[in-house]
Amino acid sequence: MAVSPDEFKASLGCRATGVSIVTARHGDVVHGMTVSDFASVSLEPPLVLVSAAKTARTLELIEAGKCFSLNILAADQQDLSNLFASKSKESERFAGLDTREAVTGAPLIPGAKVNLDCALAATHEAGDHVLCIGQVEHVEIQDAEPLVYYQGRYRDLTPIDG
Repeated sequence: MAVSPDEFKASLGCRATGVSIVTARHGDVVHGMTVSDFASVSLEPPLVLVSAAKTARTLELIEAGKCFSLNILAADQQDLSNLFASKSKESERFAGLDTREAVTGAPLIPGAKVNLDCALAATHEAGDHVLCIGQVEHVEIQDAEPLVYYQGRYRDLTPIDG
């Protein structure tokens, strides 16, 4: 028996993840979307993988601009995460947001825990998504707690002593 999309999504919600915003630029057009996960692929060269729905506007710009940034959000950026996840506020995502241009040209989200600036190295179709593999060209790390998501809610990290 096949697993339903709802059942699959519920099962993945049982895993805590960091929250990131993927941004892309092509010419003067910028776009971005919240993602709950990405993967490291390789240390040499440094590669990361982001999965984007084939219908995502951000994917169009990643493919056209040949770059993207992966912005791992800080704990105080919940509102930004919600904004970039909202389909109804898609046109408002960058309003008032003072982004910086990365080495590749992709916009960097200010205040993020980590900014990874990536040149698009490859894409691969996978079901209803496209896997975008980026070679990390530049990294910036801030001293901040990460934004964590688990079972449909943002969570605080609590250190385990021992």
